[in-house]
Amino acid sequence: MSQQCIDKNLSFSFPQLIQILAVDNGGISSWPGPPPEKTITLASLIAPRLARRGGVDEPFAWESREYLRKLCIGKEVTFRVEYTVPSIGREFGSVYLGGDKNVAMLVVSEGWAKVREQGQQKGEASPFLAELLRLEEQSKQQGLGRWSKVPGAAEASIRNLPPSAIGDPSNLDAMGLLAANKGSPMQGIVEQVRDGSTIRVYLLPDFQFVQVFVAGIQAPSMGRRAAAAETVVETDFTSDEQNGDASAEPQAALTSAQRLAASSTTSAEVSPDPFGPEAKHFTEVRCLNREVRIVLEGVDKFSNLIGSVYYPEGDTAKDLALELVENGLAKYVEWSANMMEEDAKRRLKFAELQAKKARLRMWTNYVPPATNSKAIRDQNFTGKVVEVVSGDCIVVADDSIPYGSPLAERRVNLSSIRCPKMGNPRRDEKPAAYAREAREFLRTRLIGKQVTVQMEYSRKVTMADGAAASAAPGDARVMDFGSVFLMSPVKGDGDDVAAATPSTAGNQQPGLNVVELVIGRGFGTVIRHRDFEERSNYYDALLAAESRAISGKKGIHSAKDPPVMHIQDLTLASAKKARDFLPFLNRGRIPAVVEYVLSGHRFKLLIPKETCSIAFSFSGVRCPGREEPYSDEAVALMRRKIMQRDVVVEIETVDRTGTFLGSLWESKINMAVTLLEAGLAKLQTSFGNDRIADAHLLEQAEQSAKRQKLKIWENYVEGEEVSNGQAAVENKQKELLQVVVTEVLGGGKFYVQTVGDQRVSAIQKQLASLNIQEAPVIGAFNPKKGDIVLAQFSMDNSWNRAMIVNAPRGGVQSPNDKFEVFYIDYGNQEEVSYRQLRPLDPSVAASPGLAQLCSLAFLKVPSLDDEFGTEAAQFLSEQTLGSSLQFTAMIEERDVSGGKVKGQGTGTVLIVTLVAEKSDLSINAAMLQEGLARLEKRKRWESKDRKSVLDNLESFQKEAKTGRRGIWQYGDVGSDDEEDLPPLSAAVAKKTGAAKR
Repeated sequence: MSQQCIDKNLSFSFPQLIQILAVDNGGISSWPGPPPEKTITLASLIAPRLARRGGVDEPFAWESREYLRKLCIGKEVTFRVEYTVPSIGREFGSVYLGGDKNVAMLVVSEGWAKVREQGQQKGEASPFLAELLRLEEQSKQQGLGRWSKVPGAAEASIRNLPPSAIGDPSNLDAMGLLAANKGSPMQGIVEQVRDGSTIRVYLLPDFQFVQVFVAGIQAPSMGRRAAAAETVVETDFTSDEQNGDASAEPQAALTSAQRLAASSTTSAEVSPDPFGPEAKHFTEVRCLNREVRIVLEGVDKFSNLIGSVYYPEGDTAKDLALELVENGLAKYVEWSANMMEEDAKRRLKFAELQAKKARLRMWTNYVPPATNSKAIRDQNFTGKVVEVVSGDCIVVADDSIPYGSPLAERRVNLSSIRCPKMGNPRRDEKPAAYAREAREFLRTRLIGKQVTVQMEYSRKVTMADGAAASAAPGDARVMDFGSVFLMSPVKGDGDDVAAATPSTAGNQQPGLNVVELVIGRGFGTVIRHRDFEERSNYYDALLAAESRAISGKKGIHSAKDPPVMHIQDLTLASAKKARDFLPFLNRGRIPAVVEYVLSGHRFKLLIPKETCSIAFSFSGVRCPGREEPYSDEAVALMRRKIMQRDVVVEIETVDRTGTFLGSLWESKINMAVTLLEAGLAKLQTSFGNDRIADAHLLEQAEQSAKRQKLKIWENYVEGEEVSNGQAAVENKQKELLQVVVTEVLGGGKFYVQTVGDQRVSAIQKQLASLNIQEAPVIGAFNPKKGDIVLAQFSMDNSWNRAMIVNAPRGGVQSPNDKFEVFYIDYGNQEEVSYRQLRPLDPSVAASPGLAQLCSLAFLKVPSLDDEFGTEAAQFLSEQTLGSSLQFTAMIEERDVSGGKVKGQGTGTVLIVTLVAEKSDLSINAAMLQEGLARLEKRKRWESKDRKSVLDNLESFQKEAKTGRRGIWQYGDVGSDDEEDLPPLSAAVAKKTGAAKR
């Protein structure tokens, strides 16, 4: 005798027919595939027959089958084959439960089968025939089972079977069944397993026979047997369709639709997909002939039922779909998963990801897609939030890095979420809907608060947020992502705090998850990461928060239009516009929010009451300028103290650049006093202390810093005004260049060529030797932005090297299409047509441009948009332009902040003193003398050399002031502020009428 385990009873017609698995360990078989099976017919028994399609049960057939099913299914048995009947290909035998309980005797004793006496002469009888006959007689006398003596019992035992939905969908109102039972568990008994994710079930109590596709998954196909070999009981199927007409990932095997098409045109056998038999076996050992609960999720376009299947395991119910996916025997399919609840979808998707990572079974040869994210490990830190950049990006000052260090501030992008973009006002990009609200939500909760940051992954993105796959490598940058936790809940967060506080990952959260809070308020969406892409450690919690926000119609999920806020940004407007706002702001102390720290003493403020943003500077207090000692420390201090904080300001006046001057308090503390006490600023007594609030406190703070010799006062000696800013004497020999001016721009800037530069003659010879051909055919020559080409200058029709600054969108369509070009050897810029362009040999194009951008040293010259800007440019042109005029340019410093040359007015700038040949007066001095420029702000820590030059130039400025020339015609217009905001816009250069040479 062999010890086996009954795992299924496949017969619909013969309750005495039992199919036995040779091995079952309660999980995946250790055999290389499904374990072998054996079918045993109980010897010498005849049971009532169940109805075939369209037929009727014999009396007591269902009860007889149910008794045997409940008695044996899933139990360990021993069995012995007593005889075989070759003509029908069956084996007859005895089966024992628990080693000694004869199943045949139990069935007969309960009256559910009768004993067959024939066949004894051929040896085709049970060895226990006599005992079976005795038990049969006993059950008859007792009226048990099929021998019941109750009137009408036989008729009542016959099931009233509705027409089967298998093979004829019209026999079932699938939509009606779904509507009546959506979300409610239905009891059923699994009669057949087609494949791992398709089962056929009797729905109780009506015995509706239906086929159910398991929702959210698709198991590998079982293929199709040849038509002649089809031996299953139910033969007229609707189709051999798998559970799903869409796949999450392409597979090499035939799709369900392909299999269905093939089955209609040929009877050839189709082999099972890899792991198809294993998936079918997995479902059989858990569900076949078992009572299951089915929750209908939906109906597809073919009226097939889609549902979740739960089978019993001890006292719990297991989700068949989840178990199959976790064991690598099915894949997640989006189309049917969309019918399920979000939590169930997430579990399936996560289970598939884990199976792929472990390369389980059907994922053995899985190759993960390339990803641009990389995990960050062991980089957790604590610190204070300094800035909220947007709803999904903040700046945190790391506690472990010394205070004031530029490295202390770390930008943290919030993991796995995307919030509306803030836009860029300097590019006329307006904030997206709810972008301001998302940033304000974080600002009011995080600024100045202590947080814990768990860095989780980094991602390489293009400047267009990864959208352009063809972007140049130089356009990419690496962004770090992490989860941020607030140590203590914020008052007013209500339910969001309760929802975000519990631990949602394997580890305990160190506080309130800020990312979850943002999503829960509807200020962002959760990124649907691709497989193997790094994500937040609290990803499930984020998805749950998003579901709450969607159901609650919060924020961006609301059908309402977002609140509209029109902010007048005076930092981008003219100085006149700023002066017009002064009466509205000069009304005592008003609330404000610090939007940005421009320098230690200069800020951008939002005035909510007046819905405007302004540039603001402390009255009479100045910090070191850019690149001077302690400038960065002053900025870092102000960022820590007031960046994005609610403050109070008192505005006194506005200077000629449009910057408002006054005092600022945060938590009733004058921030100018804080700067002075730290030794990071100086008082400017010439400003007039009577106009400054808390002037006595400012003086006390400065004196305290001087006594302690802090920062800029570390070399202070009482009675002297010396700081450690620069050495007292600079003996370095300044570089001199002989130049000719080729182009004049506004604001004191101009282009020069170096006299005697051998490159000039070499380039001219190369251009002269070129054979300028006819205009190229459209399509053969497609110049694009940044290309170096030949362009015909409009004033003298000469051909010169030029860089394309702007090109038509969509390519060249006509010879008249316009291109904006910059002549790299002369510095002028104009618009030319396509017919005025030619391709240039790379050997000629590779040589750097000969035009060098310069600016007059020590001066502030009005721009073309300012008053007297045009006059200043005209005067500079008259003094410098002309083929016979040569100048000596003394290089005072180099400004490299303009970046690479991309057009007129950009690139490295030489700050020079320009002196004409046979002249003792510099152009710088002449500009001052005519009242067309003013001296830049004097610095108390400047070198003696610089001081001497400025003293000399100041005499020319005084002459212009006295004569009320140019900008001085209405008196002193000097500004207290040396540092201006970034340029308002790219000024359109007004032509001065000068030749390019």
